[in-house]
Amino acid sequence: MSITIRRIIKEDCARLLELVHELAVYEKAPQEVTVTLDHFIESGFGEKPVWWGFAAEEDGIVLGFVLYYIRYSTWKGQRMYLEDFLVTEKARGKGIGKLLFDRLIEEAKEKKFNGIVWQVLEWNEPAINFYKKYNASFDAEWINCSIEIK
Repeated sequence: MSITIRRIIKEDCARLLELVHELAVYEKAPQEVTVTLDHFIESGFGEKPVWWGFAAEEDGIVLGFVLYYIRYSTWKGQRMYLEDFLVTEKARGKGIGKLLFDRLIEEAKEKKFNGIVWQVLEWNEPAINFYKKYNASFDAEWINCSIEIK
């Protein structure tokens, strides 16, 4: 296995949205993916990018990715927010997730963020077990909230 971990480039965006859809199906919410390819590209590669990430590639095929943005906490300062993290089902169990997550941690250190935060569904045991290997803390005290703006 010859996996390359590299920064996401604009040309990856269509493939990344395929993987986002795979993740949404896994999380039982495919109807929730409403972003367009044009918006996805513009928000990552336009005049003012709001997200960044890394792709795991083998033989020219993106098998997984991590995508993050910068979050600001009045208590902690700048932190990395891990928005999406996926290794396609066919490529799981080969250490690709570890390569991606380790690269993400390195990026956080390089940018001098003081932490990485993310969410994981309470029923997603494989992901929870993966994060436990990194001594992640899990907060059951906070409730997720959101509103839709139309």
